[in-house]
Amino acid sequence: MNKEEIRADFPILQRKVNGKPLVYLDNAASSQKPLVVIDTISNYYKHNYSNIHRGVHTLSQEGTEMYENVRKKTASFINAVSQNEIIFTKGTTDAFNLLAHSYSRSFLKKGDKVLISTMEHHANIVPWQIAAEIYGIELVECPIHTDGTLDTNAYDKLLETGINLVSITYVSNTLGTINPIKELIAKANAKNIHFIVDAAQASPHMILDVQDLGCDFLTFSAHKMLGPTGVGILWGKSELLNQMQPYQGGGDMIDKVTIAKTTYNDIPHKFEAGTPNIADVIGFGAALDYLLELGMDNIAAEEHALLTYASTQLKTIPNLKIYNESSQKAPVISFNVGEIHPYDIGVLLDQFGIAIRTGHHCTQPLMDFYSIPGTCRASFAFYNTTSEIDYFVESLIKTIAILS
Repeated sequence: MNKEEIRADFPILQRKVNGKPLVYLDNAASSQKPLVVIDTISNYYKHNYSNIHRGVHTLSQEGTEMYENVRKKTASFINAVSQNEIIFTKGTTDAFNLLAHSYSRSFLKKGDKVLISTMEHHANIVPWQIAAEIYGIELVECPIHTDGTLDTNAYDKLLETGINLVSITYVSNTLGTINPIKELIAKANAKNIHFIVDAAQASPHMILDVQDLGCDFLTFSAHKMLGPTGVGILWGKSELLNQMQPYQGGGDMIDKVTIAKTTYNDIPHKFEAGTPNIADVIGFGAALDYLLELGMDNIAAEEHALLTYASTQLKTIPNLKIYNESSQKAPVISFNVGEIHPYDIGVLLDQFGIAIRTGHHCTQPLMDFYSIPGTCRASFAFYNTTSEIDYFVESLIKTIAILS
């Protein structure tokens, strides 16, 4: 990769924060956007804007074609059987809310069990808790080991207890743990248990192939993979989506409406109520093009090199604890230093122009497992550099000295 050329594509990387060059290490929360994505959104508003799917005029037809073309690109990106299996949502959280209601309403009954894990993001916990209150389902927790890996023996035993649905993350947003997702799916499939994959943290870093994985549903967000906020993807097998009741009503999700009854549109439109986030979906298409041009394998290799380098450097700092020290993980390092509160470290690093994430990272059950209030999290993208990591480590050492 030509790092200088790549970094030039991201305007925000040229700015300063507190008088220092920005070092952006909060990519697990949200990635930065290349100019092509920004320009694509702007150009749509300048030259093509209209509502879609409904108009016969030129602008509506152009917008519809651009929007639906991104559905095709997304289907290809994850190797879906059909573009009609791609549902645009507001994000991964929105996708889980859709699933928690539509799947539960259509397939689950009181007393049925949904299996998640200790390392899940709140987006894969809270919607199921709400569904449990409404539909009477039970949420079951698969534990993890102290090294941050899933307890697969416990998973195997839990599958024998009458689990009806599994919903587990591919990659932990806090620990970077890459779960053996294909193996977990195969075990669920053998018992005819449907499986949802939270791929929000996997999609920016690796190739996704839903047919190879064998899952039934998969979710991810555009904003973590160079795209804009407000766009998420829910993929599901068509035979399941066709059986599910819609989560929201109105707009293109209808077929025929009378005061007495409404019939619903075909998938995917059945699950896309109201005017969609047209411009940002089109912007996501530009993000996909950018990622594919670089190559997901190339991105994975570059980010793994950054992870390895940063891990080696951080391990030289006394009293610094990394949660999950495996080299086989996503480019995320969650750490604490002695008794120093992570918030204090984050605030001081910002004075050096360094952006990291501090807190519970929307994984409070995981923090409870480790008996900690939160961590510092540095997360890397292919546009980061080893010189940025060196500066980050130097600044962290200075920060620790100030706070000690």
